[in-house]
Amino acid sequence: MFSTQDQAVGNEEVDKSVAEIPGVYFIIENASFVVACLYKNYQILDSEEHVDFLRRKNMNFPDDHRPDIVHQALLAIMDSPLCLSGRVSAVFIRTDEGILIKVDPQGRIPETFGKFCNMMSELLQKSSIKSKGNEGRLFELIQNPVTQHLPVNSLKIGLSFNSPKAVKINDFVAANCDNHKSLVFVVDAMAHGKVDAMAHGKVDADYIDDFISVSGYPPNADTCLYRICDALESYWKIF
Repeated sequence: MFSTQDQAVGNEEVDKSVAEIPGVYFIIENASFVVACLYKNYQILDSEEHVDFLRRKNMNFPDDHRPDIVHQALLAIMDSPLCLSGRVSAVFIRTDEGILIKVDPQGRIPETFGKFCNMMSELLQKSSIKSKGNEGRLFELIQNPVTQHLPVNSLKIGLSFNSPKAVKINDFVAANCDNHKSLVFVVDAMAHGKVDAMAHGKVDADYIDDFISVSGYPPNADTCLYRICDALESYWKIF
């Protein structure tokens, strides 16, 4: 089983292999991928499917076990014309236990939630999952910090409902795409909590350059991502 301790914290030097090309990066923070052995199989805990187990273990906090939020967020990104056109440079997931996962944006994730959870459970045990039909890796556990996998001149933007900087996302994208080679959008995968970027606060990540709000209401992570992808598609004229 892979643990946080297995990830040696990397230095602050940026990975030289990061391509310096215009594109967008996405980071999903605080993903809930808690693995437990149930019925002789390792499974990702889900607040609905495993409610009895969570209650017995005094872990019955529904908002703490929401891998479905990550699944919906990934679908919002990877099914978008933006991603299909090749303008998504990379997607990263960091769990609430600090495990960092790289996702190949050109791969295909399972459409069904059950298959997605099975794949995540396998990933945490094997450290990587190959993409179907090619030799690449769809999911891979990589070293922290996430900043070493980003271009040096990227603008890292956190989504926060409470941010005083409310923006029209189309205008924000247009104003910043010309000034920065790469934009990095960071969303939170928690339903509620002290670092909930959507409803109660903001992503707790010191690498973020700016926080913005894209709605007057607390939107879900996938809703924010749909809006961001749509704005970038409009700016880059992707149809």
